[in-house]
Amino acid sequence: MKTNIDDQAEKSEAVQESFPSAPGPIGIFDSGYGGLTILHGIRQLLPQYDYIYLGDNARAPYGPRSFDVVYEFTRQAVQKLFEMGCQLVILGCNTASAKALRSIQQHDLPQWDPKRRVLGVIRPTAEIIGKLTRNGHVGLLATEGTVKSHSYDMEIAKLWPNIKVTGQACPFWVPLVEYNEADSPGADYFVKKRIDQLMQLDPDIDTIILGCTHFPLLMPKILKYVQPGVRIVPQGEYVADSLKDYLLRHTDMASRLTTSATVKYYTTENPDKFKESASIFLHERVHVEHIELG
Repeated sequence: MKTNIDDQAEKSEAVQESFPSAPGPIGIFDSGYGGLTILHGIRQLLPQYDYIYLGDNARAPYGPRSFDVVYEFTRQAVQKLFEMGCQLVILGCNTASAKALRSIQQHDLPQWDPKRRVLGVIRPTAEIIGKLTRNGHVGLLATEGTVKSHSYDMEIAKLWPNIKVTGQACPFWVPLVEYNEADSPGADYFVKKRIDQLMQLDPDIDTIILGCTHFPLLMPKILKYVQPGVRIVPQGEYVADSLKDYLLRHTDMASRLTTSATVKYYTTENPDKFKESASIFLHERVHVEHIELG
């Protein structure tokens, strides 16, 4: 009689057999469009590589969802990107990085293929933040899920134990960006409200992390309402720098990546809708294909 362990082992072997072994592109996954800011930052620094961007727009947003649901959705996306030939996947989504990355790294990768890698966007920001803050008081503007996960607090504490991190959830900021209202007068109210709330929690904050990949598109409004001298930290360039350093240190992985400077885009939503919204983030027209997850 088969046990559950036997069934899981057979499933893992079947999954692994579906992964192409040849060199392939870098996968970038996000629950929606925000990861396009991460992709843009990486391509600016590492244009030679091939990329696949996968947005789970049909099930976005991930922010309010439970840990279990975010883990399952992210797991499905990573598996799909591996099946499409990716050897390395970047979770360009703070919520997925906060709620799913560790489980995928510790539980799924050893069963699927220990040579493949899944990286997130929180660690690179945590690594640099101690060099950016002057007084050790750091603010975090992010989705509710990212703030409640305390992932930034924990990662920063490992590297910079004397830094105080204060988080503020910004529930309406993502829709403002995705509905192309980032420059509208209505955005001022929501941006000012959350920044004021953050600074009330800790008036000494001198550095603010934008812990959601949508938020850089609100930068003009954010700069308008932060106090002079407060540094704003978007993630794109730091994730790109971290990835470049990672590939220099892990030449075995670098050798498993293809270099034809191509990008392919996939969405679980309507491709036409994705193309329209993607232009807000990339300022260019893209070709997009529909894909199913789950």
